[in-house]
Amino acid sequence: MERKGILLLSDGSKYEGTVIGAEVQASGEVVFSTAMTGYTESLTDPSYSGQILVTTYPVIGNYGFPSEEKDPETGLTKFLESDKIHPAALIMHDYTNEYSHWNAVESLDSALARHGVVGLTGIDTRELTIKLRNSGPLLGKVLLDEVRKDNSEFISTDEINLVDKVSTKEVKEFTSFGSKKVVLVDCGVKENIIRHLIKRGLNVTLVPWDYDFTQLQYDGLFISNGPGNPLLCTTLVERVRDILNNGDKPVAGICMGNQIIAQAIGAKVAKMPFGHRSVNQPVQLCGTNKCYITSQNHGFAVDDSSLPEGWHTYFRNLNDGSNEGLIHESGKYFSTQFHPEANGGPEDTVFIFDQFADLINHGKLVTPTSEETKPINKYSKILVLGSGALKIGEAGEFDYSGSQALKALREEGIHTVLVNPNIATVQTSKGVADTVYFLPVTPYFLEKVIEKERPDGILLAFGGQTALNCGVALYNSGILEKYNIQVVGTPVQAIMDTEDRELFVKKLDQIKVKTIQSEAVETIEAARKAALHVGYPVIIRAAYALGGLGSGFCDNEEELNALCEKAFSFSPQVLVEKSLRGWKEIEYEVVRDRYDNCITVCNMENFDPLGIHTGESIVLAPSQTLTNSEHQKLRSIAIQIVRHIGIVGECNVQYALDPDSEDYRVIEVNARLSRSSALASKATGYPLAFVAAKLGLGYGLFQLKNAVTTTTSAFFEPALDYVVCKMPRWDLSKFHGVSREIGSSMKSVGEIMSVGRTIEEVIQKGLRMIGQGMHGFVENKELVIPDIPKALSQPTDRRIFVISKAFRLGYTVEEIHDLTKIDLFFLYKLRKIMDTAEQLEALSGIAEISPELLRRAKVQGFSDFQIARALFGTDIDDIEVKQAAVREYRKKLNILPVVRQIDTLAGEYPAQTNYLYMTYDGKQHDVTFENGENSIVVLGSGAYRIGSSVEFDWCGVSALNTIRKEGLHSIIINYNPETVSTDYDLSDRLYFDELTFERVQDILDLERPRGTILSTGGQIPNNLAMKLDAIQAPILGTQAKYIDNAEDRHKFSAMLDRLGIDQPAWKELTTLEDVESFVKEVGYPVLVRPSYVLSGAAMNVCSNDEELERFLKLAANVSQKHPVVISSFIENAKEIELDAVADKGELIAYAISEHIEFAGVHSGDATIQFPAQKLYIETIRRIKRIVRMIAQELHISGPFNIQFLAKENDIKVIECNLRASRSFPFVSKVSNYNMIELATKIMIGSPYEAPLKNAFDLDHVGIKASQFSFTRLQKADPVLGVDMTSTGEVGCIARSSDEAILQAMLSVGHRIPKKGVLMSTGGVKQKVMLLDSAKLLRDKGYIIYATEGTHRFLMENGVESTLCYWPSEEGTPQALELLHSGDVDLVININKNLTPGELTNGYKLRRAAIDHNIPLITNARLASAYIHSFCTIEEDCISISPWSSFVQ
Repeated sequence: MERKGILLLSDGSKYEGTVIGAEVQASGEVVFSTAMTGYTESLTDPSYSGQILVTTYPVIGNYGFPSEEKDPETGLTKFLESDKIHPAALIMHDYTNEYSHWNAVESLDSALARHGVVGLTGIDTRELTIKLRNSGPLLGKVLLDEVRKDNSEFISTDEINLVDKVSTKEVKEFTSFGSKKVVLVDCGVKENIIRHLIKRGLNVTLVPWDYDFTQLQYDGLFISNGPGNPLLCTTLVERVRDILNNGDKPVAGICMGNQIIAQAIGAKVAKMPFGHRSVNQPVQLCGTNKCYITSQNHGFAVDDSSLPEGWHTYFRNLNDGSNEGLIHESGKYFSTQFHPEANGGPEDTVFIFDQFADLINHGKLVTPTSEETKPINKYSKILVLGSGALKIGEAGEFDYSGSQALKALREEGIHTVLVNPNIATVQTSKGVADTVYFLPVTPYFLEKVIEKERPDGILLAFGGQTALNCGVALYNSGILEKYNIQVVGTPVQAIMDTEDRELFVKKLDQIKVKTIQSEAVETIEAARKAALHVGYPVIIRAAYALGGLGSGFCDNEEELNALCEKAFSFSPQVLVEKSLRGWKEIEYEVVRDRYDNCITVCNMENFDPLGIHTGESIVLAPSQTLTNSEHQKLRSIAIQIVRHIGIVGECNVQYALDPDSEDYRVIEVNARLSRSSALASKATGYPLAFVAAKLGLGYGLFQLKNAVTTTTSAFFEPALDYVVCKMPRWDLSKFHGVSREIGSSMKSVGEIMSVGRTIEEVIQKGLRMIGQGMHGFVENKELVIPDIPKALSQPTDRRIFVISKAFRLGYTVEEIHDLTKIDLFFLYKLRKIMDTAEQLEALSGIAEISPELLRRAKVQGFSDFQIARALFGTDIDDIEVKQAAVREYRKKLNILPVVRQIDTLAGEYPAQTNYLYMTYDGKQHDVTFENGENSIVVLGSGAYRIGSSVEFDWCGVSALNTIRKEGLHSIIINYNPETVSTDYDLSDRLYFDELTFERVQDILDLERPRGTILSTGGQIPNNLAMKLDAIQAPILGTQAKYIDNAEDRHKFSAMLDRLGIDQPAWKELTTLEDVESFVKEVGYPVLVRPSYVLSGAAMNVCSNDEELERFLKLAANVSQKHPVVISSFIENAKEIELDAVADKGELIAYAISEHIEFAGVHSGDATIQFPAQKLYIETIRRIKRIVRMIAQELHISGPFNIQFLAKENDIKVIECNLRASRSFPFVSKVSNYNMIELATKIMIGSPYEAPLKNAFDLDHVGIKASQFSFTRLQKADPVLGVDMTSTGEVGCIARSSDEAILQAMLSVGHRIPKKGVLMSTGGVKQKVMLLDSAKLLRDKGYIIYATEGTHRFLMENGVESTLCYWPSEEGTPQALELLHSGDVDLVININKNLTPGELTNGYKLRRAAIDHNIPLITNARLASAYIHSFCTIEEDCISISPWSSFVQ
């Protein structure tokens, strides 16, 4: 039975929790520690004697308790600070009894019980910490449940001589290899002090605190740390005073020792404002630029102003300026307030022991040093490289890091030039960079920009691998030297040392750091030899590649041959590495300045073991299963590496850690900002990119401020009092034939970050956030998994749900661990969620849930929906009614979420920014809520996915900026760590939280805003419109019922009929007979969309009976419950896109663009030109008329988008979205008119100026081209169709369409062919369409290789070509062989139809092109436009013009 206990404070406040450890009462002073690891060291630290210790980090107990065995030689414990637990009591938020650490011998509960110490868990430790911070030292008592009539007094530790209580009672000797002898006065010594002294050859005599050591023979005196009040140690102070006055013996001290020496010289010592200081304190060595992270534990400080002559402050605290050490000018006496010896670490200041040992062994005096602060580097113009289009492995995180860097440079008054063709990003917006070039990020174009702009500096670390590779190329080719450009931040040589595997291993060997055994090879033959030498299993990686591109595991030579061929097509060098599958993967983000000061900002642990790319893994921060000694060891090595390589700015170090020892290997070091840096910035509130840019300019970390507290220094390591979880978002069902297995190469297209106070909560929140139809770890629709052991051991994108299913089928935590190698600790946590679900499922109604169970479910991250489903099952129709009932019941029981602030220092200093999340850990909000009349809530766009990406972040940021400009209070809800919108200084309040109806409702209940903007965040917010409307939450812009009228296909269609607007014929059908008769009526081809999507068959165009039949089989059974929508598909029709803004139904601004491809390619994949270049004036006039009618009928206020089909002058409406679309940033930037700013003003009711009639009449043209990431998606068919498959886009602007197309195609990775083009051009229409292109190619001297039909057609029409053969045919040259041999550098393959033979031959060719990294085009219209552009424009004739030269 759980036992309840109470923490009662001297100000009368009470905190109730559950008792662990010994069932005893306790009292003492209440203090907090912000350490995220190391509870075993803290508990055995005598300095905590008599105190009630509060841990701010919520998850405690995760690595159990180690053995207390002693070293036979010294008699000291092996892993602890002493052999006793010293605090009077331990207060925690979320105690875990299940631990999984190899070094643990018992649980924390059992260790506390053995030592007779009480623990309380379930306490809101954040509220308690903030109380202690604000009210100063408080006394406390832990009382057990029976004791209601407690008469005991509060015990003030300041009035008890605690030193006397913990000091040794007899003299002890510790011998070493040297001859010198030190007297160590034990005021409560941490055993690590003794270990450090012995290690340096000093023999130690440990004496009680009040012992008369003046009679002993010794060479130096050392005074230890200790608990309580230093003013009560008068005997010791007198003796130290005598020694100092005699002046013949060196004296040093730590912590209490610093305070004893201060009193001995007549200086003042006083209690600190909030009574205690704990770990992670930044100190500066006075007179220098050197800073260190230190561990501390004390409640008193020395008053610097009272030092006598000859004494100086040795170190100073960087946060509050208080004294951190004393030094005498003679060089013989010194002390530190911090603990250089902290067990485990940080080891930044262990040199203090070297100084003491050198003083005693060699008479080397300790003298204060001084150094000048160097001036900041002066630059007038800096070139910043972006990362281009979003792709798998290089996505929105570089928009965030680039924007931060540009902000940092702008503050310094430096003119910035940005090269980035990604027109949808925030960094390419007005007011971020001074000059923007929408050009390919390639060495060729960068040299042209450099020639024109003549910058004096260049930033390489903020544009991902793309920017880094370009920078290295510019450096190697001598361009940077030629134009005298300095690389700002990390030098290029350091980048090359981390990128080239052999250099990297050599570099780390120099400092004896272990790397994974690997060999770099340049041929397949060498790879085979290397694999035999290293020993299978091995992992193959392409060097200089991104996100694990071209990598994978091989268990034998056959697999090795296949993988190497692919890897060599991406990189000249391939690495063959020993596989350490099953080890833990840990990452550190390290920051270093020019003065060699280093900090680690965040360490993160992968939920999945090594073998799954970190971009594919669930990641938790801070690390959860590492002990303090493992954490500090890896931290020290990371800092050592970064110093040795010479990074200036930010760097990411990835480790493999053996789960059964402290053995490690360094996997890689990224000398740039990475995906993890964006995550670490958002997880901690430490703006890594901003700081890295400032450090590159020459600032020291100590010269910058913490952006969240605004008062403390930027030289600090954030302390988290919450847990963060990152989850990847995959969209594998969009790709035909893709392998769903996840491994060493990245396939995810986006990610989310959830914040909470328990691991269970962040995992459940995260699973809802990724937006794949799941409600959390439990209570999802039943998954059908035939082979559970296989699904667990060969992970796919659904792995976590397979674990849930396995639990349901009775698998134990241990069995799942054996199959997945996921740490037992994480699996125990998932099991806890399952236990709660099973308890809920055993009940039959809402009223049966006990308040305890309901609170526990909410603390574990259960949504109201999950609770309703657990009670009522999956089969009921009115689940939303039940969900609302759960909410009502919960509110009645006062179980409500609280708003928490992320403040970077776990509550130790107040935050000045509103970076917030919601959780169920307590009662008190961290912020106050005023009248929300002036507040506007903007809903973000969630995880990046195919179809909803950085474009919507641009829309959200534009809306927030406009709200601020209009003097209103902006609030955003979003949870994507890659975005600019989730940067905490962009809005007045950022809720890093879910966009579920439940959570949005929670926030609206508290904020009571004037209204909510849904239309800038893509589809996720739009889906909430009807629900928000139902609870009368004010929606700004177009109202919910009109959104519904546009989104419900039946209502929208009826409206078009009523208005007399044409649309393609369509029907929703429920039987196969109906399908057949409708198809007869409209004729092939038809577009088929099942309402229930299975096996990736989402939408398809079918052109004959056979295809239709095959597709309907894929699309599950057609039935009443699962109807299928079939619409007539119009061939060779133009698709036209209209983006517009209306005000109460009146059209205010619009932009019309046209697709280059004919309809049939999803608008997100199509190549779009704006303004439209080839539309009849009549067509445009008709479109405007239709738009005005629709805007009026749907009472549109705000942004909207309509897609049309046009053939001759016949116009049909395909769909209408009452929200911003993907093309809004594109049309806004090409026309230089921000349509979202206009839309936002309309929605919030501010005055606006309508654009002039001719604002969109432009004498330049913009081309938006799509970026595909098929290289990453093994086996996927890279063919364009009605389902969107692109992961990103670029937009280029030029005076002519041809030039803009060429720039855009080069920006998405096409290369102008040098040798041959392989053509296989589908049906007759396509062949005719490409005839002129083929002639152009021949005229330019290209060799055309053509498959049979195409070859014949070209010959008949007088175009010479070389016949090549399909894989299914005999004969040479074989098409695939031409790709292998490199004779072809552009493949044009157009599908004739969807028959299986055509698909397999074409598929093999398309896939081979992708796997050999050869540009591929699968659309005839696009191929023709692209060929025309590169045949008529030479690459060196492309004009190098900034955005500003087109728009004034």
